[in-house]
Amino acid sequence: MDDWSAWTGRTETHSDRVDPGAVARWCATLDRAAPLDGTAPAGFHWCLCLPDAPTAMLGADGHPRRDLGPRSFLPPVPLPRRMWASSRMEFLRPLRLGDVVERRSRILSVTQKQGSSGALVFIDVAHDVLAADELAVREVQSVVYREASPPDAPPSPPPPGPGNFDTGAWATVRTLAPTPPLLFRYSALTFNSHRIHYDLPYATTKEGYRGLVVHAPLTATLLLELARRELGDHALRTFSFRGVSPAIVGETLHLAMKADGQAIELGAFAADGRRVMQARGER
Repeated sequence: MDDWSAWTGRTETHSDRVDPGAVARWCATLDRAAPLDGTAPAGFHWCLCLPDAPTAMLGADGHPRRDLGPRSFLPPVPLPRRMWASSRMEFLRPLRLGDVVERRSRILSVTQKQGSSGALVFIDVAHDVLAADELAVREVQSVVYREASPPDAPPSPPPPGPGNFDTGAWATVRTLAPTPPLLFRYSALTFNSHRIHYDLPYATTKEGYRGLVVHAPLTATLLLELARRELGDHALRTFSFRGVSPAIVGETLHLAMKADGQAIELGAFAADGRRVMQARGER
């Protein structure tokens, strides 16, 4: 595979505004009230500075087509499947309604690996989100590119097994089953047109999933919302998550949380106990 080291250190900057209507739609999507102090909920920065590729420039998977030019921000990795693998972030000050926001992004690393499913390329991107020239959120996202699934590969994730999720290991558990309208709304909020979230034939026949896939940041958002319900708005100073296996629309999803002093452990699990996401935070 090509050498992508020339992309390390590349930067780009985008601007946006914390729109009150968008914050209201975010809260409506999560069935919650807006904060009373005029701030945007934690995680709302994922709705800002979004890619705005024209529809004619989308690829077969619904993502914007790769920029093959030598000055592109992301390297033109040829592997066809792309997913948001993990993030770690610091919340330095809440975003406020009407804030003018600037996001400064930088490629930290491009790493090639060989996994059980074939070649992998991980790209770590640092995002500094500034509001009124003050740093509000600092985040490092890890995006992974993968090979296509072999035609004879079993669907992912495997069918539910005979086990059960152990609620006794956690202090707080919320159980729900993500619905297609929830995924549609989250895709709209984040301008995410990846077809695995809304096109069932594509998700199952082209990318090998067992059903429509819940967005990794949506699962992370639901964990942030669980923390908010228990601790209050903007209680977490840090938050990190890593996707472990896909969550499927219509299937039970357990959101769990427990605290050890200032440290918060969170997780998302399928009905049979299969871990979907692991996450941590600090107050």
